[in-house]
Amino acid sequence: MPDLKMAEATAKSAGAEVLSVSELQAWYGESHILHGVNFNVKAGEVVTLLGRNGAGKTTTLKSVMGIIGKRTGSIRFNGQDITRASSDRIARQGIAFCPEERGIFASLDVRENLLLPPVVRSGGLSLDQIFELFPNLKERLNSQGTKLSGGEQQMLAIARILRTGARFLMLDEPTEGLAPVIIQQIGHTIARLKSEGFTILLVEQNFRFASTVADRYYIVEHGKVIDGFANSELSANMDKLHTYLGV
Repeated sequence: MPDLKMAEATAKSAGAEVLSVSELQAWYGESHILHGVNFNVKAGEVVTLLGRNGAGKTTTLKSVMGIIGKRTGSIRFNGQDITRASSDRIARQGIAFCPEERGIFASLDVRENLLLPPVVRSGGLSLDQIFELFPNLKERLNSQGTKLSGGEQQMLAIARILRTGARFLMLDEPTEGLAPVIIQQIGHTIARLKSEGFTILLVEQNFRFASTVADRYYIVEHGKVIDGFANSELSANMDKLHTYLGV
């Protein structure tokens, strides 16, 4: 296996591709969900997958993370083929996944939730750095997961993957069901993480939120990427977005 740090340094130069997905197909049992997904993410970008419910956005993230057992095609991260790698090996290469259901441990307090995920690589954020991003969590450090609001749970779900050392973050519907003030805070957090060199692949149905953080968009429909454009081309594509998303 090539030296990972050298591969990362090469990928990060000149905004090179960090993640490249080609002809990705995936199944849940006998159900064929993805039908040849193609997209890429460059170093330091926020890339958003947009689409209606059931389009295949979450399955795409889970496939990249190695959670979907049956998948074919090509997934390359920093030039290395991870298509058939296990999820633990993928995590050790610097990819972290924050699921839509958040997945925090309700019986554990905030501190325990933050410390539970293993550090897989060097360079993760310290607790003090996390509390700078999410001051609410410091105030709720000894509160159980069941006592947290939806917004606090989402902050905790994002915060705990920042400790792991991953620099490529996949966030699945981070604003779903949250109050506007919390959505704004999540947006500020994503912008801050981008400014500090993180690369983010975001799944969102809330297009208005996505438009405040994304560099590029891909439209997913019926298990395929059917369109894509940069944020600078957003105005020219609004009519198509209305058709695709009903926004």
